[in-house]
Amino acid sequence: MGSYTNTFILIAPDCPAEYGQVPVAKKDAKPIHVIQYELLSQHPYEFTQDELIFQTHIRHKLIPEAEIDSRKEEIWSELFSKPHPCLRASTLAKRYGWGFHYNQEGKIAVYPMESEPYINYAGNTDGTTSVIHAMRNAKAK
Repeated sequence: MGSYTNTFILIAPDCPAEYGQVPVAKKDAKPIHVIQYELLSQHPYEFTQDELIFQTHIRHKLIPEAEIDSRKEEIWSELFSKPHPCLRASTLAKRYGWGFHYNQEGKIAVYPMESEPYINYAGNTDGTTSVIHAMRNAKAK
């Protein structure tokens, strides 16, 4: 699976957030976007897209550490035997006001829309970083 490098994903054009809102789980089981937020905010530029998908998966499915240790390659292969959406489809960018920066190694950090890094990446005009929007929530009229 490919991943972005030197790319910034802006919030969706129809994102309702006015600032980056920290998502909260409403139930005991954390939804994927909450796990993504926790991983990226606590570990900026530590995960590639595939690593983030894997780490999110094992946390979402509550796979025990011992099983991960013994079956990591098998779990990875099963997970990536089918395609996964990129972060352009993440609820964080579509609903909660967070943008994603992929560095030159494809490692990801998350930034709230009102932050200086977000504004700087969004306004990048020197061509060093590609800037694209997250996917819309609704079809354009």
